[in-house]
Amino acid sequence: MADLVIGCDLIVTASKDALSRMGEGRTFAAINTNGTPTSTFIKNPNWQFPTDSAEDDIRKACGSDRVDLVDAGAIATALMGDTIATNMFILGYSWQKGWVPLTEAALMRAIELNGVAIGFNKEAFNWGRIAANDMVAVKRLITPAQVIELKRAPTLDDTISKRIAFLTDYQDAAYAQAYSDFISQVKAAESKIADGKPLRLTEAAAKYFFKLMAYKDEYEVARLYTDGKFEKKIADMFEGDYAINYHLAPPMFAKRDAQGHLVKQKFGPWMMKAFGLMAKMKSLRGGSFDIFGYTAERKMERALIVEYRQTLTQLLPQLNAANLSKAVAIASIPEDIRGYGHVKERHLSAAKAKEASLLAEFQAQGRQAA
Repeated sequence: MADLVIGCDLIVTASKDALSRMGEGRTFAAINTNGTPTSTFIKNPNWQFPTDSAEDDIRKACGSDRVDLVDAGAIATALMGDTIATNMFILGYSWQKGWVPLTEAALMRAIELNGVAIGFNKEAFNWGRIAANDMVAVKRLITPAQVIELKRAPTLDDTISKRIAFLTDYQDAAYAQAYSDFISQVKAAESKIADGKPLRLTEAAAKYFFKLMAYKDEYEVARLYTDGKFEKKIADMFEGDYAINYHLAPPMFAKRDAQGHLVKQKFGPWMMKAFGLMAKMKSLRGGSFDIFGYTAERKMERALIVEYRQTLTQLLPQLNAANLSKAVAIASIPEDIRGYGHVKERHLSAAKAKEASLLAEFQAQGRQAA
């Protein structure tokens, strides 16, 4: 029997409990479409945010003409510099639509009595009102003018070159050269049977051999935090006096839960200096002095690089038109190895079983073609 639903979280608003309160032809709904992934993504890496289905369920419950879907999270953050502004923004939007049976004075007084970020909340409320009245003008205000740049679709060679450049920054030129040499080997073998068709196996190998070689260890995390892009992103989002904390689970120091899984700990702003030092030590990666490299996870990641190269190298002499698709599937196995720590271990076990099955099918198809 709700007259109005203000939905700041799309998934919660589309839940059975919330939908049961909505009545077609009775309930108005102002919904923030800017979604936040749920914990489901941790357990299922293929999970997709259910935007379309959630919006459809809300429209069915209220009636399409009584639902306003607004990207309030993105707009409010762009205007106010903080996602917390979303709540007052969507309230202001709803009030301007005439859906909140309270006076403006009463709402402003409530904000004052609450005593928290009074000016900020009033401004967010008023931006919501403006958006309800002229959304086009608000979007124009937060969208910087951009030069239209026409780009051609990247070729396979472009893709490989980009990854070579990344791996050079990730480790060094020799590391990148090892990647380049192996991909050239795959390309030469596939070109013999391609008959002018796209090099699907080479493309898969270029993508997934890179994925394995660029595993995100402590040195890479440090490099990405200190290359300037992270700090610029934060500076563009916030202003004034703020501090950054980091939640990390270093394998050598982190505590473990009852299941033996690493537990993240909070580290203060001083961690940025530690990152700067670690980023300079990336040359130690995989060597005798790599203190992080002795963990089971790092050993596994380095072993996967070797195993991948050996597996494809053994397939190349047997490659033909009949088993090419299976070879591409085998080369794409790293797509299934996602996450970190125990999550990655679980996915690896399933990926290896899948790989064994594909290898058997590859061999069978090769024998039939022969």
